[in-house]
Amino acid sequence: MDGVPDLQGLLARQQQAVKRHGTPDLKERQAALDGLARLVRRHQGDLISAVNADFGNRARQETELGELMPLLNGIRHVRRHLKGWMRPRRRVAGLAFQPASARVEYQPLGVVGILSPWNYPLFLTLGPLVDALAAGNRVMIKPSELAPRTGDLLRTLLGSLFPEDRVAVVTGGAEVAAAFSRLSFDHLVFTGSTRVGQAVMQAAADNLTPVTLELGGKSPVLIMPDYPLDKAARTIAMGKFFNAGQTCVAPDYVLVPRDRMENFAQILMRRVEAMYPTISGNPDYTSIITDRHHARLLAMVDEARARVVRHRDAGDTARRLFPPTLLIDPPTDSMAMREEIFGPVLPILPYDRVEDALAFINDRPKPLALYCYSDDSNRVTEVLNGTRSGGVTVNATMLHVGQEDLPFGGVGESGTGAYHGHEGFVRLSHARAVLRMGRFNQSHLVAAPYGRLTGWITRLFIGGAS
Repeated sequence: MDGVPDLQGLLARQQQAVKRHGTPDLKERQAALDGLARLVRRHQGDLISAVNADFGNRARQETELGELMPLLNGIRHVRRHLKGWMRPRRRVAGLAFQPASARVEYQPLGVVGILSPWNYPLFLTLGPLVDALAAGNRVMIKPSELAPRTGDLLRTLLGSLFPEDRVAVVTGGAEVAAAFSRLSFDHLVFTGSTRVGQAVMQAAADNLTPVTLELGGKSPVLIMPDYPLDKAARTIAMGKFFNAGQTCVAPDYVLVPRDRMENFAQILMRRVEAMYPTISGNPDYTSIITDRHHARLLAMVDEARARVVRHRDAGDTARRLFPPTLLIDPPTDSMAMREEIFGPVLPILPYDRVEDALAFINDRPKPLALYCYSDDSNRVTEVLNGTRSGGVTVNATMLHVGQEDLPFGGVGESGTGAYHGHEGFVRLSHARAVLRMGRFNQSHLVAAPYGRLTGWITRLFIGGAS
């Protein structure tokens, strides 16, 4: 699509369709979800190939495990529960208003915008779409320009399934994304960096557009003194180096007891080398998305002023294959400890007391995810009560994101709002309060002019003299 597309015209057509067609019923919403699931299954090979081409290399299994499986599981979950979610919720009308009935009705918001990222260009585009369709909305999508083949394919496939006034995909560069952010959506979902998220939120504020921001940050891992290092290394290695660390909830640094730090670094690298015996030419190892991102990681390691433990294979710069790299106790003012890494570089830091580790985490912005390793339930409770984060997985990494019945979202600088499952349906719906007064409506009794009856009523419900 050359230049900036007619975004305002497209939005107007979707807004007109909202007025013309009204609220879609359960069958319409289920049909949309069923059609999306069939589309993904029918074209999964094309989708996997497009993602692989955008990255340079990404294993088919990583796209299946990290994108297609959670997407299709999410569709099944939403479809199974949608009827119950759409049902009005009865509430209790106050005693002063009896006889009356109260309920909450969930209505579509209207037109929802989705600005999706490049790192999981299928799941983080189509996942919010599932929630928006379940809530009965019409949707405009702007995929990341850093995954252009995937974006173009999604535009073609979704265009074959939905009319443009139901679901539309627009592609283009940063100027299109900026213009997209300025549209007067009924809700805007953005997934990406904190820096860009701030700009998106500022643009949306001009239209009073509510936003869901799924950002990032530095997600910590805390290994307690009681936990076996080899068990921790297995799941930390999986979570960190899946997709070459280009995951918003990937572990960003590890806190380990000081007397176990060196041993843990050796165990972890052995585990990584067992997963990826080679880096160059390894079809299981994902490329860094662009030369600029690859150069940023090189600069981060060079600047770290820390002892570096590298994979035995130095990687392949031409193919943007950055080797797994451990930074041992880097300074807290280094780039690797100030910025989200978003790559296969993992700082390992020592702590002397658990209280010190918790203070270290809490001295930094609230992370999108937190990982605690301990078999002591009291210690786990101490961590859960003593920290704030978007989500937590205990004794593993990243797995909470794949739970259809758990919300996914950040807190503070790691995001605002949450989606997935029921929380996604509620987030992209308007909860309308409905009070229906009974036949014997006595509300006129508190109208002016005020007198003895009004005083009796206020004393009854407030107490004291009036």
